[in-house]
Amino acid sequence: MEEIDLYKYENELYDKGLKYIGGVDEVGRGPLIGPVVTACVVLPKDFKLEGLTDSKKLNEKKRNLFYEYIKEHAVCYAIGMCTPEEIDEMNIYEASRQAMIRAIKEVEKKIPLEHVLIDAMPISIDIETTSIIKGDAKSISIAAASVMAKVTRDKMMYDLDKLYPEYGFASHKGYPTKKHLEAIHKYGLIEGYRKSYGPVKEILEVEHE
Repeated sequence: MEEIDLYKYENELYDKGLKYIGGVDEVGRGPLIGPVVTACVVLPKDFKLEGLTDSKKLNEKKRNLFYEYIKEHAVCYAIGMCTPEEIDEMNIYEASRQAMIRAIKEVEKKIPLEHVLIDAMPISIDIETTSIIKGDAKSISIAAASVMAKVTRDKMMYDLDKLYPEYGFASHKGYPTKKHLEAIHKYGLIEGYRKSYGPVKEILEVEHE
């Protein structure tokens, strides 16, 4: 199997004289509860982190270690979110795009971002962008953003789990697992559920009958 050069996209841009390149990724499109979370990360040109790839392919311990390392060594990073209410209002695709734009704008407040590499989703902003399918496994900057977004959102789910342990948020992170759906039917909906999502919508319809 051919080894992927995670620095290919960044190096092509560095060769053009660019300095500040952002990597952007989102997490949390599938869960029934909580925000969709994105990160924009700008790494230094000489950044190296052995084993960094798409956050979904990393175990939790490694993700957390990488999160701290990226946080410490990144030139700049920012988190962007869209709330469950915004997801219901816009749809998840548009909410993901808006959350990405928010993260990018936060980075722009700190440094003059010159190019943004985005995982799969095209977005319209004032900076040049490159949309890369499966970018979190092809670009070091997007992989770093993937880790920052995933760990940030998981922390929110752990906090929610402390408040509502009976729902099991620490294990399923809000995704529609069998255990999660059973908990909703047993204990009802709490604040933060996405009302436009099928399983939640069905429960709300039954409640209003």
